[in-house]
Amino acid sequence: MNHRLIAIGDIHGCFDALKSLIEHKIGLTKNDRLVLLGDYIDRGKQSKEVVDFIIDLQQKGFDIVPLMGNHEAMLLVVLENENYLPLWIQNGGNETLLCFGLHSLKNLDPKYVAFFKGLRLFYSYHNLLFVHAGFNDACDNPFEDEYQMLWTRNEVYTHPLLKGKTIIHGHTPITIAQCQQLIALRKQIINIDTGCVYPYKGYGCLTALEPDSYTLFSV
Repeated sequence: MNHRLIAIGDIHGCFDALKSLIEHKIGLTKNDRLVLLGDYIDRGKQSKEVVDFIIDLQQKGFDIVPLMGNHEAMLLVVLENENYLPLWIQNGGNETLLCFGLHSLKNLDPKYVAFFKGLRLFYSYHNLLFVHAGFNDACDNPFEDEYQMLWTRNEVYTHPLLKGKTIIHGHTPITIAQCQQLIALRKQIINIDTGCVYPYKGYGCLTALEPDSYTLFSV
């Protein structure tokens, strides 16, 4: 059987696009491994549906590797300290509260808390590294800087642990044309966040990449 490794960029509550991408464009099977690059929630209208869909795929035996994005990290911070609620609300958290039917995260179902807390920060496979944002190129161990993996990225990496790796990330929206150019040029650093939640020209796509063949899927 064909074992594919596929990554999907930032989803931000765009459930319809996610479902269409997985079921109709990718045609996901249980022989595939799907890496999700984080930011499942906020800004879009269907964050709960997105998270439910991911959990359902996992429960059905699909090989899903969900990473943490900065939006999931913000939610977890607010869970611990509601003083940070205004910052999260400014970044689209209100849409998530509405979608989950909540006034406070204190009432969030424990299964969702467990899902968010269980997200990993990066995933490594052969010469591929998957991360939400990027890595700290200047520290001794770039896999220990949680902030960098969630919030910032570099254009070039020279750290011995990163050099020669293909790094696939999201976090910073680019147009689908820019994403296609990165693929065409076989860049070492590939951003697949094509701004599915943004209704601007060139954005508004949810994109997946099969890095072995440099195949893009997009809706």
